[in-house]
Amino acid sequence: MRVRSSCPELPVERVRRALSGLPEAQRYAIEVKPLRYRQRPHLSAWTDFSERTITLQVPEPFLPFGEVVPYGARRRPGKGLKFIWLTEGITFRTEREVLRFLYLHEWMHWYLRERLGKRSAAETACDRFALRNYRRRIVTEDDADAALIRRTTA
Repeated sequence: MRVRSSCPELPVERVRRALSGLPEAQRYAIEVKPLRYRQRPHLSAWTDFSERTITLQVPEPFLPFGEVVPYGARRRPGKGLKFIWLTEGITFRTEREVLRFLYLHEWMHWYLRERLGKRSAAETACDRFALRNYRRRIVTEDDADAALIRRTTA
């Protein structure tokens, strides 16, 4: 895994340790940059398919923060297409959790485009995959395939 970091608190070896056990985005470099926020920390990352990079931004200074993550939508009864977003609130307590969540989200974009040949704009599937797996020690492509199918509750 090719990793570059411009965050003094997150040297390359620490980033590698944080991302160990996660699937590799082959032929893509990972860049870790600081996210200087004005009001409150938040999540920010992107995949540049032309440059073959995944950029993860870690809030600086890092303070624990919460984020509401949409992982699916449910159709509302009635006329027309109306949906209710299904969300989960999570608290990021460490930089490691932020790195793993962001990497898994962006890796899923990579997986959809580079491995499956699909459009990579499936935000809820990417969030669902990251949400289910960012705290797990080992994550595989089978977990990514499982995230593409939203579980319904009866």
